[in-house]
Amino acid sequence: MVLIAVLWIVAALSILVTGMVRTVREEARVLSQARQRAVAGGIGDAAIHLALQQLVESPRPVARMVFVDTVYRGTPVRVQVMPLNGLIDLNTAGVPLLSQLYAVAGGVPRPAAAALAQATVETRSARTPQGTAARFEAPEDLMRVPGVDYELYARLSRLVTAGSRGSGKVNPMAAPFEVLTVLAGGNTAVASRIATLRDAGQEGVDTTALEAGLVDNTAGRTFRLDARVPLADGSWLHVLRSVSLSASDRDGLPWRTFQMDYGFEAMPRKTS
Repeated sequence: MVLIAVLWIVAALSILVTGMVRTVREEARVLSQARQRAVAGGIGDAAIHLALQQLVESPRPVARMVFVDTVYRGTPVRVQVMPLNGLIDLNTAGVPLLSQLYAVAGGVPRPAAAALAQATVETRSARTPQGTAARFEAPEDLMRVPGVDYELYARLSRLVTAGSRGSGKVNPMAAPFEVLTVLAGGNTAVASRIATLRDAGQEGVDTTALEAGLVDNTAGRTFRLDARVPLADGSWLHVLRSVSLSASDRDGLPWRTFQMDYGFEAMPRKTS
């Protein structure tokens, strides 16, 4: 009986030690990943500031999506610079553009999309207790619109902004593929052709296949910068900043950051 009791105790201790070892290893792995992501975040932020310096020093206004290749502490980082008028501004877009957004990118039936577009305009036009318009402050505010749930917001969040303060139309030379598809009424072939020619650096890209009433090619003063930083496991960390090229009273920089975000891009899976 004593021998059996000893064996049970040894077995229990083995299980306990094994569990503790696994816990310590898991905690070490989590801490290592957190450290990598913190370092990557700092590298991405530094790369964005290097790109902003080039943007400020450039004599020509940036009216299209461009890429700036930087190197910080030996890590190459590509920064996408996108004028915010390449996105759909929730505060200035009209009902036709918002209807296209809900129908094409959101997958909402046309009649319901038109109703949501009208509700969006009414939401931003409502008066606050101070008597001012209840503008959208961030893309997340889209969920204030009656009928917009999180699932719909998630499909649209990368295509909208609340900070371009432009004409309410979209600059196709700065728009991501999904927004070009909205401007093309869902025609992905048209959107792909324009995106391919634009990203290849071609001047004078023909955009007449897009709905003319939704397009404006002017340059803006607000941008979203997306730094893509490689991680050790083959994935990437995206560091995003929305900035206005106006002097900041807080730190004296020639730009002002009004939104920051982070996102992860998984390593592509190998296909057999």
